Amino acid sequence: MANTKSAKKQARQNIVRRKRNLARKSSIKSAIKKVLSAIAQSDAVETTAELLNDAQAKLARAKTKGLIHANTAARKVSRLARKVKKYAQDKAS
Repeated sequence: MANTKSAKKQARQNIVRRKRNLARKSSIKSAIKKVLSAIAQSDAVETTAELLNDAQAKLARAKTKGLIHANTAARKVSRLARKVKKYAQDKAS
C-alpha cells in the first residue's frame, strides 16, 4: 500500500491509465475483427476498406501512445491490408 502522498497519487493514476489502455486494446481488437468479419461475410469492398482504415488509425494511435510496439502495429496493419487487397482482387475477378 502506498504511504506517501505522491505514491497514492501515482496509484490512482495507474488505475486510470490501466482502464484507458484496456479500453484502447479492446477497441483495436474489435476493429480488427470487424475487418475480418467483413471479408468473411463478403461485404462491399468499399466498406471493408473503410473498416481497414479505421483499424489502421487505431493501431497507429496505440503505437504513438506506447500501448503496443511499433513493429507489432506495422505487422498487424500489413497483414490486414494484405487480406483486404486479396479480397478486393478476388471480388473484382
